[in-house]
Amino acid sequence: MDLFGLDRTAVMGIVNVTADSFSDGGKYLATDDAIAHAHELVKQGADIIDVGAESTRPGATRVPAEVEAERIRPVIRALHAEGIRTSVDTMRAATALAAAEEGVDLINDVSGGLADPDMYKVMAETGLPVCLMHWRAAAFGDASGAADHGGDVVRDVREVLARLTDNAMAAGVAKEQITVDPGLGFAKTAEDNWALLHALPEFIAGEFPVLVGASRKRFLMAIREDRGLAHTPVDADPATAAVTALAAGMGAWCVRVHEVAVSRDAVDVAARWNNG
Repeated sequence: MDLFGLDRTAVMGIVNVTADSFSDGGKYLATDDAIAHAHELVKQGADIIDVGAESTRPGATRVPAEVEAERIRPVIRALHAEGIRTSVDTMRAATALAAAEEGVDLINDVSGGLADPDMYKVMAETGLPVCLMHWRAAAFGDASGAADHGGDVVRDVREVLARLTDNAMAAGVAKEQITVDPGLGFAKTAEDNWALLHALPEFIAGEFPVLVGASRKRFLMAIREDRGLAHTPVDADPATAAVTALAAGMGAWCVRVHEVAVSRDAVDVAARWNNG
């Protein structure tokens, strides 16, 4: 399956149709605001818009399934009608199916298919590209805290992602549909996140395209905090762009970011650097 057919790392712009997301909760809850923001991200260079209606920030609580679907349907429908690629950020099979009915191009499940027993079935039946993320959680919904990764987070992520991809393929999802995400910031310490980034070439050399989602995560906010500077989520955008440049230079399939312009610059620099 052709995942966008680009000769560089893809840039996924984030549109949170939520009331409580970590960095922009409530800004794009209205459909028109969400669509306008998506247009701006595309103008800045996004290749695909990731539409989510349920926050996984620390302390988040899950929204009702019908509310999640109601939020994403009109946004995906409108963007699809304009020829803009979209992905749906959801852990619910019913929401993924609703998004597919509106023309979504990719299913992005941060639980890797574990939160909903019907998710792999929907992935298989729609035939859409999917992204399976690593998140070791007793109950999916709140990404805070640090899970027990057995003393070796890189090995744990590698082994869990292998199980998730096997699960998906056993349910009928084609190998060519699958991409993976090591899950930076999801029940992981700063040390875990840096270890995973250090090991990124190992993941990229694996069987599946790799998505990197480091944008505005706490471990990147700490870069400026350590120097005594302002360290809001937005202040982490330069550090995010640095991760984007390095990940793109290594051959990551996609980066998922809030601030598209600087990360698209970083992707383009990496592409030209690698091409000489």
